[in-house]
Amino acid sequence: MAKKKQLTFEELLDRELGLEGTENRKAFEQKAKFYELSEMIKTARKEAGMTQLQLAQKIGTQKSYISKIENGNCDLRYSTLLRIFEDAFGKTLNISAD
Repeated sequence: MAKKKQLTFEELLDRELGLEGTENRKAFEQKAKFYELSEMIKTARKEAGMTQLQLAQKIGTQKSYISKIENGNCDLRYSTLLRIFEDAFGKTLNISAD
C-alpha cells in the first residue's frame, strides 16, 4: 500500500480554497487577519485584567461592540483600534505593510 503524501498547509489551502489571488482565497485570508486582530485585542484585554465592559467604558463604547470586535464580527475603524491599544492599554500601535 502506497503512502499518501502529506500536504503542507499552503498546499491544503490551495486545494480547498484556490490559489493565492482567487476570490475565495482572498476572503479567507481577510477573515484570518480579522481573527488574528480580534485575538490580539482579547489577549491584551485579559492581560490588562479588564472585562469587556470595562474596556468599553474606557474607550466610550458599548460592551456588545467589544464582544463583536473580539469575535471578529465587525469592521474595526482605525480610530477605534488606536483608542483600544493606546488609550485603554497604554500601548503604542504600530502598523506595517508587506
